[in-house]
Amino acid sequence: MSLINTEVKPFKTTAFQNGQFIEVTEADLKGKWSVVFFYPADFTFVCPTELGDLADNYAEFKKLGVEIYSVSTDTHFTHKAWHDSSDEIKKIEYVMVGDANWTLAKNFDVLIESAGLADRGTFVIDPEGKIQIVEINAGGIGRDAQELLRKVKAAQYVHAHPGEVCPAKWKEGDATLAPSIDLVGKI
Repeated sequence: MSLINTEVKPFKTTAFQNGQFIEVTEADLKGKWSVVFFYPADFTFVCPTELGDLADNYAEFKKLGVEIYSVSTDTHFTHKAWHDSSDEIKKIEYVMVGDANWTLAKNFDVLIESAGLADRGTFVIDPEGKIQIVEINAGGIGRDAQELLRKVKAAQYVHAHPGEVCPAKWKEGDATLAPSIDLVGKI
């Protein structure tokens, strides 16, 4: 079953952000756009490159009213230790969520139960708390924050302009489409 247009399931967990431990629930994902960004584990190889890329682009996400929630099955204590010991991770200002009990990984259907880790799952959530984008990558394939920004902008545009859609490679300012019988067979 697809998670598209489903509401984020209830959860409550502890996260690390800006030197503090904070509580995060599904309510925090409502009222604004959110990206929930699962990765396999702290202190690994591809993961810090992805999280560093998100950190480098975090200001752009914030300009769009988007909050980032990175999630692994590590604890919030492990997130703090990694943040304190890695120059790449030290750049992170967004929320680093601990999911040691696997609630979020199960809710978003990205748990690799045999390994106790999460797949590389990216979820864009609208202000109503509904999932608008789902992307799952194999463990060895890193993601690109710029491409994610493009997708978030497209999701925000479609959300704000009912009846319009964004074609392939759409970028902010490009033409959109208004599906109708007149377009059938003409694209």
